[in-house]
Formats: sequence, C-alpha cells, structure tokens
Amino acid sequence: MTTNGAAAEQARRDFAEILERKGHTVDNAREAVARLERAFADGALRRTEEIDQVLADLEVALEQDTGQKLGGKSAEAARFITRRLGKLIEEA
Repeated sequence: MTTNGAAAEQARRDFAEILERKGHTVDNAREAVARLERAFADGALRRTEEIDQVLADLEVALEQDTGQKLGGKSAEAARFITRRLGKLIEEA
C-alpha cells in the first residue's frame, strides 16, 4: 500500500531532486538516503523489506575506509541502486 499525503510526496520529490543534483553520485546518494531515513522516522514513508534490502546493498556500495576515495564502480553501483530505490519509494 502506497503512503499518501503531502509529507510522503515531499519526501519522494526531495529524494529525486537530491539524486539529480550536480556533484558526486556517491555524495548525492548518501544525502538521499539520509532524507529517506528522516521520512521513515517521521512516518511519511513506510519501510518495506525490499526497501531495507536495497538500502543495505547501497550501504555496501558506498562503504569506504578512512582516506579512501570511492571510484567509478561505487558511483555506477550507487546510480543503479538508487534508481531501484526510487521506484520502491513510489510504492512505499
């Protein structure tokens, strides 16, 4: 069941806008995830098992050791995973 209401729609818009910003894909993905976490905490969007799995996959793609730069593979993985996440939150 899709979460309706102004807060849900705003969270979805914010997520999409953050991902479309200029800047590094990995940084944008981290910010977009933080926005989703706020939406889940506020009850604006409903967490699903599939969303949690995709978020876990994204966390792995965004992982880095202190001082390590993330390369193109991380950015490409983040783009792929956040596209899937965007589709899922439309239904959340």
